[in-house]
Amino acid sequence: MNAKTEPAASDDSPASSAAASASRSANSPNESATAAKRKPRLALFIATAAGLGYLPKAPGTFGSLAGILVSVMVSWLASRSTIAAMNLERHVSFWTERYWIPGGIVILATVLVAAVGLWASDHVANYAHEKDPQFIVVDEVSGQQLTYLLAFAAGGNWKYLLLGFILFRVFDIWKPFPVRQAESLPGGWGIMADDWIAGIYAAIGLWLARAAGL
Repeated sequence: MNAKTEPAASDDSPASSAAASASRSANSPNESATAAKRKPRLALFIATAAGLGYLPKAPGTFGSLAGILVSVMVSWLASRSTIAAMNLERHVSFWTERYWIPGGIVILATVLVAAVGLWASDHVANYAHEKDPQFIVVDEVSGQQLTYLLAFAAGGNWKYLLLGFILFRVFDIWKPFPVRQAESLPGGWGIMADDWIAGIYAAIGLWLARAAGL
């Protein structure tokens, strides 16, 4: 009579369970690292200007064009808000009608884009392990927006919009002092600040163009 042979140890045996537990313990650091490096989808959406930064050609230029669109839309919203305020209150002063309401909305929108862009670019740069990834273009959006805010040009004619765009791109690419030096700032500040300074230069250029009668 053949002797009954014992089957090989199954996966449910104590030895197998201990081995599986040890394997999970060994892999846990890698799992933790993967979880820590989870893709920051919201930050990427903002930093790339809804994906414009992934375009293969001239992503910064398209970011600047997005800045024009945002500036024009905010200017339009500000003008509509002024009309609404005038409908609610018959005695809206000239300064409130022409400056305080629209100016406040434009300033608030510019600061909001700058602050959110700073947060998003910092998170994405940390995720990508790069100082200033090329696909981050929210800095161009913010810098272009700042150009029109400082030059009061967002609601102006198309010539000032075009000139502001050209000037901003020139200064952003040329990087005169201290634009290039601002890139050495840490984190998101180094990504955003150089475009803010380029925006200031472009706004000065727009003021000079006005003074020259262009």
